[in-house]
Amino acid sequence: MNNLKEYNKKRNFNKTKEPKGKKIKSNKKNLKYVVQHHLARKDHYDLRLEWNGVYVSFAIPKGPSFNPKDKRLAVHVEDHPISYGNFEGIIGKGQYGAGTVMLWDKGYWYPTHNPDFETLVKFELDGERLKGKWSLIKFKDDNYLLIKENDKYKKSSNGISKFKTSIKTHRTFDEIEEGIEKIEITNPDKIIFPKSKITKGNIVEYYKKVSKRMFKFLNNRLISTVRAPQGINDEIFFMKHLNTESKNLSKKKIKGEDYYYIKNENGIIDEVQMNSYEFHIWGSPQNDINHPDLLVFDFDPDEKLSLKKLRNGVKDLKKILDKLKLKSYLKTSGGKGYHVFIPLKTSSWKETESIAKNISELMIQNNPNKYTTNMRMNKREGKIFIDYFRNKKSATSVCPYSMRLKESGTVSCPISWSELDKIKPKDITIKNIDKRLKKKDPWNNFYD
Repeated sequence: MNNLKEYNKKRNFNKTKEPKGKKIKSNKKNLKYVVQHHLARKDHYDLRLEWNGVYVSFAIPKGPSFNPKDKRLAVHVEDHPISYGNFEGIIGKGQYGAGTVMLWDKGYWYPTHNPDFETLVKFELDGERLKGKWSLIKFKDDNYLLIKENDKYKKSSNGISKFKTSIKTHRTFDEIEEGIEKIEITNPDKIIFPKSKITKGNIVEYYKKVSKRMFKFLNNRLISTVRAPQGINDEIFFMKHLNTESKNLSKKKIKGEDYYYIKNENGIIDEVQMNSYEFHIWGSPQNDINHPDLLVFDFDPDEKLSLKKLRNGVKDLKKILDKLKLKSYLKTSGGKGYHVFIPLKTSSWKETESIAKNISELMIQNNPNKYTTNMRMNKREGKIFIDYFRNKKSATSVCPYSMRLKESGTVSCPISWSELDKIKPKDITIKNIDKRLKKKDPWNNFYD
């Protein structure tokens, strides 16, 4: 055991994106484990336990079970490198283990006695899906039994069949196979946010996680992006026109200029590969450009204004929208304020802008000391600037789930109205959003 020669010998690293085997120094207090669901010639799960700088690996045809009565066959296979714990994607035809690999679980494992992989290993798992005490018992050659022990985590069923998505990207096998993993990301270790050490690779992984939710708002809409090729401390620029070729992006000519839109979820990752980190959308579909279907309000407070006053302002808008029987949705800006989106199809841009203007002016009439629509900074002192100017043709607004080019990697994230008093405009970042993504999307019925 603890030898990666066999692993490296079985793979052609010019043809597979699996990581090359390299032994590392293990921290025996924090031993990692992963489970990868592997849809190969035969469907199985791979349990990998970190030990002496490698993953000691077992193929489990039926997968682990929370039921202590189930004795699962676990076949010892070649050791894998620790870097394999991040691998998810497609192993091409003709290659060893050809098929799709999903990162199914990860966490830490703790031997309950000195482990002897030649006979018996008793251990405890603390993962996202697997918990509690387990035993690996060798009975013949490379064959072991994986058995759940009788503890508070035991179940009368196998307990794993409900988990059908990746814990890394929240994708099903079908979605992984669609090819989002195939886009080659150059310079993934390049630091984009120097203070928070967020890399291009971190941003790619974030957008993979949210691409399904986000694409609902990018689908069929012209976009603009903010690019930062060398990170946020260097040149940053706005991209409105398509300047590259990709099967995942499409042109739309308007008055002789090539605007563009994203055709599928892969297009989001294509854009990130081209250093686009912030996404902005038009308020109308690209195939019906003169008929908006989105009304947007951007609440931008004076820097000295309290968070309570900002939130009360957003609530004032909600009351008006409710009286007008307009369904409204709230999101953080990822900057200073909040954004409110209303799905509303109108006959023209003029009508949409007029509705937005009238609502804004009503708010000013009710509270002239609280609100302004004057763009000049010196006129905003102590007030909230209601930016309704997003509702003009060719104007854009920040797409839901877009990250912002702010130092901590903030996200313009959909939240429920009940969360307004709990979540600040900059609270949600690409580093802490994972728990939210496991819950129901608060904007799930936006297009119903």
